[in-house]
Amino acid sequence: MGSPFFRFKQFTVWHDRCAMKVGTDGVLLGAWCPLPISHSEASNSPQGVPYPRILDIGTGSGLIALMLAQRLSNRDERFTILGIDIDHDAVAQSQINFQQSPWSDYLTSQACRLQDMPTEHAFDLIVSNPPYFQDSLKNPNAQRATARHTDTLSYAELIQHAARLLTNSGILALVLPIEAEHEILALAAEHRLFPTHITHVHSKPGKPAKRILIAFSPMSDTPYPIPHTMHIESTDSPRSQEYQELTKDFYL
Repeated sequence: MGSPFFRFKQFTVWHDRCAMKVGTDGVLLGAWCPLPISHSEASNSPQGVPYPRILDIGTGSGLIALMLAQRLSNRDERFTILGIDIDHDAVAQSQINFQQSPWSDYLTSQACRLQDMPTEHAFDLIVSNPPYFQDSLKNPNAQRATARHTDTLSYAELIQHAARLLTNSGILALVLPIEAEHEILALAAEHRLFPTHITHVHSKPGKPAKRILIAFSPMSDTPYPIPHTMHIESTDSPRSQEYQELTKDFYL
């Protein structure tokens, strides 16, 4: 049995009550995703909201939210991060992880479906490491099956509601199986979300890509990005130089 927690440089993530444990996908997204523009620098920030608002869909243990909090804490600006999940055990554990972190004032989580989120408060950044199995055999563990399968949140619903909840200059950042790339691009286009960053993630040189990191914006003047390639491992190390550079502020 694995450890009930994973320790990073500035925070610890307990994940023994969560279906999905701390893993490479979440670490990748938390370290890679573009940060929202500071409201002090933005000319079109929402009136009455003097700081960035961030939504983490399917927050689980709260890993991605905690990584974003660490990155945003380097700014001289307040922010708020809301994590949502339909798994009540995961929400309870994320709340504990948030409370024990240096950014407890800025982090919160609640049991909620994305489909039920009200539109009244838009977000400057929405992130998600969503369920991704569509046709494979379900895990007999109901909690783990919910976290891994798209029955509870399809890609179409994810894009539809993220587009609804983004500010005009907001960012949607996702980590997905590489097989979902064309589908997610098509769905995003239907909702006038335009790709700004694309990274194809390979486990090691010579192996096909397994994941895609992709960010979207509602801003139609965004030039189409040139896809970047990243390898998690190198030929002689379990962590490539690029992956080490990306995650150096987090891993011990």
